Amino acid sequence: MVAKVAIIYYSMYGHIGTLAKEMKKGLESVGVTGDLFRIPETLTQDVLDKMHAPPKPADIPEATLETLEEYDAFLFGIPTRYGNQAAQVRAFWDRTGGLWAKGALRHKVAGVFVSTASLGGGQENTVSTFISTLVHHGVVYVPLGYADTFAQFTGPEYRGGSAWGAGTLAGPDGSRQPSALELEVASIQGKKFGEFVSRLGPVKAL
Repeated sequence: MVAKVAIIYYSMYGHIGTLAKEMKKGLESVGVTGDLFRIPETLTQDVLDKMHAPPKPADIPEATLETLEEYDAFLFGIPTRYGNQAAQVRAFWDRTGGLWAKGALRHKVAGVFVSTASLGGGQENTVSTFISTLVHHGVVYVPLGYADTFAQFTGPEYRGGSAWGAGTLAGPDGSRQPSALELEVASIQGKKFGEFVSRLGPVKAL
């Protein structure tokens, strides 16, 4: 059996959501199914309206604690706020104490992808601090690395992402959309993650 992969993300303006869809394409290119889930919103609609946030995609269900239990592997999409994880992401994980207490996520694997407004906005720090959450749950972090993305990461183009995981730069006003290069890196990460989890199989078999 092939491991089940959930792509769980939070996206206010759609940047992380776009990368998530590329992750899914990468997984599917190697025969692995990736199911998309949204981390629940914590802001009121009134606040979202004032922030000019677009509606959430109705065709993508919200992630629940049961999602974390059901799937073997995860790709987590996290936008950065002030150099760290968005509050919506933390609120989701702060509800997982029961899963932690029974070791429900032990031996599962995860990769991470991120977004910031600009270079130096905290992409690597966001991933590294999130790893602490994974460690406490016994989840194994799988980095993107450089072996398959050296050319993409060493060129002159302005872009997000690093060996820690794919990423995009939204610009100071959020108007910059993921570039072709950033989408390519996201697809590569999905593909390589899919190949990795295919070798592992379902967590219950470990």
